[in-house]
Amino acid sequence: MNQQTKRGDATRDVLKFTFRHWREQPRYVVLIMAAMMASTLADVFMPVFAGQLVDAITLGASDRDAALRAALTAFAAMTGLGLVMVGLRHAAFYGIVELTLRVMARVAQDAFARVQRFSTEWHANSFAGSTVRKVTRGMWALDLLNDTLLLALLPSLVVLLGSMIVLGLRWPVMGFVIFLGTVTFITMTALLATRYVAPAARLANAWDTKVGGTLADSMGCNAVVKAFGAEAREDERLLRVLMKWQSRTRRLWKRGTKSGTTQLVALLGIRAAIIGTALWLWWNGQATPGDLAYVLTTYFVIHGYLRDVGMHINNLRRSVNDMEELVGMHREPVGVKDRPSAQPIRIARGEIAFDRVDFHYAGHATALYRDLSLTVRAGERVGLVGPSGSGKTTLVKLIQRLYDLTSGRIIIDGQDIADARQSSLRAQIAIVQQEPILFHRTLAENIAYGRPGATMVEIERAAHLANAHDFIMRLPKAYATLVGERGVKLSGGERQRVAIARAFLADTPILILDEATSALDSESEVLIQQAMERLMEGRTSIVIAHRLSTVSALDRILVFDQGRIVEEGTHAGLYRKGGLYRRLCDHQGLEFRDRATRSESVE
Repeated sequence: MNQQTKRGDATRDVLKFTFRHWREQPRYVVLIMAAMMASTLADVFMPVFAGQLVDAITLGASDRDAALRAALTAFAAMTGLGLVMVGLRHAAFYGIVELTLRVMARVAQDAFARVQRFSTEWHANSFAGSTVRKVTRGMWALDLLNDTLLLALLPSLVVLLGSMIVLGLRWPVMGFVIFLGTVTFITMTALLATRYVAPAARLANAWDTKVGGTLADSMGCNAVVKAFGAEAREDERLLRVLMKWQSRTRRLWKRGTKSGTTQLVALLGIRAAIIGTALWLWWNGQATPGDLAYVLTTYFVIHGYLRDVGMHINNLRRSVNDMEELVGMHREPVGVKDRPSAQPIRIARGEIAFDRVDFHYAGHATALYRDLSLTVRAGERVGLVGPSGSGKTTLVKLIQRLYDLTSGRIIIDGQDIADARQSSLRAQIAIVQQEPILFHRTLAENIAYGRPGATMVEIERAAHLANAHDFIMRLPKAYATLVGERGVKLSGGERQRVAIARAFLADTPILILDEATSALDSESEVLIQQAMERLMEGRTSIVIAHRLSTVSALDRILVFDQGRIVEEGTHAGLYRKGGLYRRLCDHQGLEFRDRATRSESVE
């Protein structure tokens, strides 16, 4: 696909996107268009009465009374047209305020909803800062686009077409000159905007997005930057991106300047043609002094609108460029879709079965799982261990249906999760992640996220069960304390306990613990182990673990290697077997190995 086709597709897609949202607010669109077209006709007929006023003054030398009546009539008509124009434009501007605010809010809401439903892989490959920049830039571009189409280009076209008709009916040659000049100017301006300026704008916007992503990336990892004293290095990294952005934006602005100068030169040519034609008509006796005033006044109106048409077309091009990435997000496929017939899933016992599951990550040469069958009994506590990349985390992601299977089924309490609504499925699975993510909201809001209507009594009870209440009460605002972006104001152990409290309050039949005790101090680990043991009681629990002490007391351990379950059993039984699990235990030190041996002798 060539560049010209891409530009045409982008403009068409953006306009279709905009008109689709206009159709949701028809009364405001009709009000604005009708008011602007009617008010603009005043500009078309104003020069007619200006010419009559000049002729009336000229007549004053021979018949002052008739001249006065004609002058007052023309003056009254001009004043009345002005008042009508003001009233109608006020109505149009009132309408555009309501239309634009409603559409901007809807666009932001739709974009947010769509981004929330994109696949886990999409989010892993996208900068949050860049995504936010695309949405906000597109929102404000829509504001400019609405103004350009409804308040600027529409009245401009009405004036130009109306003036052509009115003047052409009186002097066909004048109508032809205006028609030729207008069509030439608009065509030239459109070509400059779409073929010359737009490609530079597209590149400038891409680098603007990268600036936002770079800033968000460094700011979000500020703790790491400080830990390595890398502030200067991050400054240089941003500077490299800014230099590219500066280069691309400079080229855009210079092209815009050249385009504007070319338009001014074209306007000078149109002015010379119109005034020259008016003088020729006067010299040949086909126009009075009032007619000349009429033509000149009309020209000044046309000149203003033509000059503005160039600006409006540039604004239209800029709006399209700024909205391209936002509209493009709506073409992105949602990673996992609910089936049209999807129903809420009801999980009571929590039995999970993998039935001959094949799974292949997009872009990977080989499948991770082939013909995987597995059953986790209701209420069973199962540990997943194995080397990095062996398929442990993928298993729980598939249970949450964060990815669709290549083939096979996952069944929970006899229900295929592919037939269930994703929201209802995930609402009945609590997960405590290795790196718990908290919102920059209060502790109470974070704990209650899985059950928004929870009372403070229920929130505090969950915090007690998670061994979190004591540290929360030591904070200046207790449960009303804001935790900072992603929970940075809390330590790792504190964040983990808040996440466990959130899982307690959610009170779901299925629980997933993703290495919840990694990288914690001994005291925090003991508190979290106690909380986890309470949390797993009576629930189907799946525990991903690298630290094998976490799973040693579980009902069953599954050992993964390259997407296959190579060993299965209890801690003591697997250690005694002497396979991969024992090697993993031995790698974690003598103390743990001795503890396993003692456990074996007791059996």
